[in-house]
Amino acid sequence: MIENPQRAAFLDKMHLFSGLDLTQLGVIASKLVEKEIAAGTVIFSRGSKPDGFYMIYKGKAKVTVPGPENKDKQIAILYPGDYFGEEALLENRNRSANVIASEHCTLFFLSRDGFESLLSQYEKLKPNFLVSIKSRKLARSTNFKWLGKNEVIYFIARRHKIRLYQALVGPVFFMLIPLALFGAGIISQATTPYALGVIALIGGLGWGLWQAVDWSNDYYIVTNQRVIWLEKVVGLYDSREEAPLGTILSVGVESDALGRILNYGNVIVRTFVGKLEFDHVDHPVQAADMIREYWERTKAITTRSQMDVMKDTIKQKLGIPLDKRPQVELTPVVQLDEEKAAKTPLWMLALQKLFQLRIEEGGKVIYHKHWVILVMQAWKPLALFFGNIAFIIWRIYILASSPDKTFIRVNAAGTYSPDTLVVTALILLLPLGGWLWYEYEDWKNDIFMVSADEIFDIDRKPFGKEERRSAQIENILSTSYAREGIIPIIFNYGTVKISVGGTQMGFEDVMDPASVQADINRRRSARIAKKNEDAGKDDRERFATWLAAYHQNMDEFSKSTKPEPTPAPATTPPPTPTPASPDPNITNPFAGQKKDLDDLPLGEDDDFDFDDDGDFDGDGADGGEF
Repeated sequence: MIENPQRAAFLDKMHLFSGLDLTQLGVIASKLVEKEIAAGTVIFSRGSKPDGFYMIYKGKAKVTVPGPENKDKQIAILYPGDYFGEEALLENRNRSANVIASEHCTLFFLSRDGFESLLSQYEKLKPNFLVSIKSRKLARSTNFKWLGKNEVIYFIARRHKIRLYQALVGPVFFMLIPLALFGAGIISQATTPYALGVIALIGGLGWGLWQAVDWSNDYYIVTNQRVIWLEKVVGLYDSREEAPLGTILSVGVESDALGRILNYGNVIVRTFVGKLEFDHVDHPVQAADMIREYWERTKAITTRSQMDVMKDTIKQKLGIPLDKRPQVELTPVVQLDEEKAAKTPLWMLALQKLFQLRIEEGGKVIYHKHWVILVMQAWKPLALFFGNIAFIIWRIYILASSPDKTFIRVNAAGTYSPDTLVVTALILLLPLGGWLWYEYEDWKNDIFMVSADEIFDIDRKPFGKEERRSAQIENILSTSYAREGIIPIIFNYGTVKISVGGTQMGFEDVMDPASVQADINRRRSARIAKKNEDAGKDDRERFATWLAAYHQNMDEFSKSTKPEPTPAPATTPPPTPTPASPDPNITNPFAGQKKDLDDLPLGEDDDFDFDDDGDFDGDGADGGEF
């Protein structure tokens, strides 16, 4: 049975109950029903009536919906700290998914009546639930193929609709023009105003539609790995700026007077290199609480992982069998978008391969600028070269088709002379070819490279100087990419910007900048994980050796602290000796734990409660709708 203070502490970590004090949380905690659910048990089924609200204290569950061929499709995994069942309750509808225990679970359950009573008693909680539901629905309606295999969207939002309404002011006023033209047509009985009015009407409607689509394409996203700002202007611009969750320093909220009335504001996520501003977000305080909770979860998982490694090291020193722990997966490799690759024309794929825009060799990835950049850079010598060839062909054709003209003429002196224009054009091919070669080499010598531990930006001029910039990949603080203009979007190239310390590097005009960004981030995560493991290994070994020595000689240390017995008077029988206790000033961290080190005092758990029995550990992810 989980005690009420533990329940209250559990609720205190959840953004749903933000704004309540511990006394209020204690009252709510006392009304929760504790349920033990065996692995494989269906907690509730799709289409069933909502009976209440669930929170996972221990264990895992999966969310499924009907898939193709009558097979269930898994849409989410729920971990300790996650919750489900609130959508159906708030929207008064049947369950839209199945929730099944993946392993033995301990759940906190609040009945439907209790849930309704909770929201009526604490009205400030309702926005917390509504923001969460809105985020989950938006996440289910999107399909970001650049997400990793096990990457989960914790929070997603668009700008507040006030920004859409502001953007539509111009198109709305523009619609006065076709109305005026239609009125002029009615008065004048002429067809020209009607025609102009139709054109203006189509233009105004197109402008308004474009503004709506532009608003809908901008997203603010927080996953279990990173914070992302996704921005797209149809046909003109798209970008993705992101920073790992580990680089977050703080989460704050800014709002003006109108924002406080309409309940919108800016959520400021500050990182080592600056800030990501979530502009005009609905319910910004609640959104910031959500982001802050998941950020804290990520920190807690890191702390837990470090503690587990330390415990395993100590157990190895003492010859104690190790516990089986699940492997923590690194940032997943972003898989090739096969659908996008299949839609790419064969001639574009052939050019990509011909110019070797992306090469993997020896654990390194080498990128060149897109072939379009080569064409743009070399168009002058290219045009002159092929123009010269065309002129030569045309001149030879003219000479061949004229009976009075020949390519080689016989002079009065009896010598032979070729056509001067053809010879001149042929001679010009040499410098033009050299110019083309120079531009190609200049393009080819711009190299961007990513290795396991470094990134490189190499710029070498033919017959000139070479500039080389490099940085350790673990020092990367944030990355972003942008495709600006119609041509970069059509041919899928752009610039990846990389923040390293106080400076910025750029992989300019590379093919598929989103994939390049993913390559860099993936290798950065792997490098940091490896470096942290190596850096802490020696310290762990020394600390474990000291603790093991103390543990193995604990009895000797205890005996040395026994007080000397006081001699009794001769007339009094000596007292029965009692076992001595260790000096209270000497702390024994292993007392009563010679064979079990699971509770070693190896540090705090960074705001979350960690228990080896699987209690709430912050390793969570919001799942789908239920």
